[in-house]
Amino acid sequence: MRAAVFDGPGRIVVVDRPDPVVAEPTDAVVRVTATCVCGSDLWYYRGQSPREHGQTIGHEFVGVVEEVGAAVRHLRPGTQVVAPFRWNDGDCPHCTRGAPVACRRGGIWGQPGADGGQGEAVRVPFADATLVPVPDGAAPPELLPSLLALSDVMGTGHHAAVTAGVRPGSTVAVVGDGAVGLCGVLAARRLGAERVVACSRHPGRQALARRVGATDVVAGRGDEAVAELLDLTDGVGVDHVLECVGTGESMRTALAAVRPYGGVGYVGLPHGVELPVGTLFGRGLTVGGGIAPARRYLPELLADVLDGTIEPGVVFDHRVGLEQIADGYRAMDERRSVKTLCLVEHT
Repeated sequence: MRAAVFDGPGRIVVVDRPDPVVAEPTDAVVRVTATCVCGSDLWYYRGQSPREHGQTIGHEFVGVVEEVGAAVRHLRPGTQVVAPFRWNDGDCPHCTRGAPVACRRGGIWGQPGADGGQGEAVRVPFADATLVPVPDGAAPPELLPSLLALSDVMGTGHHAAVTAGVRPGSTVAVVGDGAVGLCGVLAARRLGAERVVACSRHPGRQALARRVGATDVVAGRGDEAVAELLDLTDGVGVDHVLECVGTGESMRTALAAVRPYGGVGYVGLPHGVELPVGTLFGRGLTVGGGIAPARRYLPELLADVLDGTIEPGVVFDHRVGLEQIADGYRAMDERRSVKTLCLVEHT
């Protein structure tokens, strides 16, 4: 099969790799129909996070089951499935408490020894627990981008909103205008927020934010953004902030813009972030978040995609084929694209 691998900073190449096979009775092999580039992939692409040369890459994909192991009970060949960005066994103490992302036997696609999602096929461990089948057969092609968004970014944006405590009638600010931030806007509105302020300086991303539910846009950054958010709320601050970047500046913005006893949900991969516990204590702030339990959220979000309630696939603004996936990395690295969709064609 063909699959993308990391060949050093700024270098993504597509190579021939062995076809995946069922190795354990609980495995399935999934033929990938669509995958994508994640903002977190840019950390190793830019040389800011460690990655082995030749390592498989990509942790988001949807596809069709090709083969199942003898112990797989709920999937069969031909089933369309969405894969969360981590696999899980469904049985460990963390899985049974609603935290499959922390599964003791879990892992992430593209880790050493595992297939990456940016390839033609993937061996899926613990397939029954991990994969989410699309009910009633295959979804129409126009829903494919939104199904793919459920693999990571929609669940991550939703996690930010849930952990921030977003509730009906609240005012929310979203720091970050990437795919996760835009999905955070969508998630906040889905949970009933009355006012959602998107922080973005990019006209195209501002327009996307409004399309998915932003009522206001703040173009400043840092102290300027905080001043604008306070001005919009008559000096009170917003009820909840979704921090979807992962830098020290974005976290400082979030903590400064939220009202006393408000909530911050952080899902940006942290780089240079420190929490000022004294400030949190003095202002009564609640901070939650971390890696999203995407598998836990998938069924409810999938139902909303299928009935047309949400359309997270709008975050994909650039499309490539698998052989051109390096172009998708470049487009996102240069901020010419919010998120690149890669359609995988099989001959």
